[in-house]
Amino acid sequence: MVFPVFLTVIFVMRNQASCLEGLLAEAAAEIAALVSDYELVIIDNASHDDSLAVLQRLTGENGLANLQVYALNKEVDMDTASWVGLENALGDYIAVIDPLCDDIGFLPAMLERAVNGAEVIFANNRQKPAQGLAYRLAYAFFNVLYRCFNDIHLAREAPQYRILSRRVVNFILQHPQPAITYRHLPASGGFARAHLSYSAPSRGRVSKHLFDSIDRGMRLLVSTTHAPMRLVTSLSLFGAVANLLYSVYVIAVALFKTDIAPGWISVSLQQSGMFFLISLVLLVLGEYILSMASLSSEGPRVYVSQEFTSTRMTRREKLNVEEALP
Repeated sequence: MVFPVFLTVIFVMRNQASCLEGLLAEAAAEIAALVSDYELVIIDNASHDDSLAVLQRLTGENGLANLQVYALNKEVDMDTASWVGLENALGDYIAVIDPLCDDIGFLPAMLERAVNGAEVIFANNRQKPAQGLAYRLAYAFFNVLYRCFNDIHLAREAPQYRILSRRVVNFILQHPQPAITYRHLPASGGFARAHLSYSAPSRGRVSKHLFDSIDRGMRLLVSTTHAPMRLVTSLSLFGAVANLLYSVYVIAVALFKTDIAPGWISVSLQQSGMFFLISLVLLVLGEYILSMASLSSEGPRVYVSQEFTSTRMTRREKLNVEEALP
């Protein structure tokens, strides 16, 4: 079955020069047989092998059709790299695929749900690449914490493998930090969505760095929810109230008791008063930070250092245009 849509497929790749040509040729053949028109967008995530040379050759006269390549100047996380492709995609539907972990053969099932009305389609591979124990524990803790704050389990409800409609991408573009909100917003934006699952072995091992993942997780938590800062302001309010009540208790002791240690009243009032003021200052600062965070807009975290496109584009070949002779 050929779907009458224009599909953009985004691959994020790094240091895969040895298998790059075969993988892209196989993907292009599968996509061309699946939809009426397509483009294959490759995000080279700052490879330091011969990946760029291979990609430049594949975009030449004798290379692959409809290939668009964006080479990043530094390595970034998967979400940021994927968003570089999304904001440059032209398709009616955009598929984001990790070629080592995700099965492109599952695209027909996802596209079928898309043409039937779903604007967001998530696909979860039950065969995950093996990771270290520390990473798995940290990942599980993050998902539990994120679900408590946002009521979304990212691993199950918003996996990386997804198809988004053009309307969803345009919606994410309106947010100040689309590269961050892109990960969770399709699962919480109220769009018609579908969750699919499949089982396929990975093409290779994808090693993930624990500390980089922790940094990315903390940034995602802080950027997509006010719950952590709201917890700080709640604790500040609790501290201010507790110290105020303690001051009342000290005054009551001074009024109704006689056997009090010398200096206890003055020291207690001094300490409770200082902590009350500190908690009050932290409360005001926390609320101010929350207000500024809702209005702030972060600049781009990455820019594209190189860009090249296939010389041969099948869309141009299909245009009903004749070249006028002089």
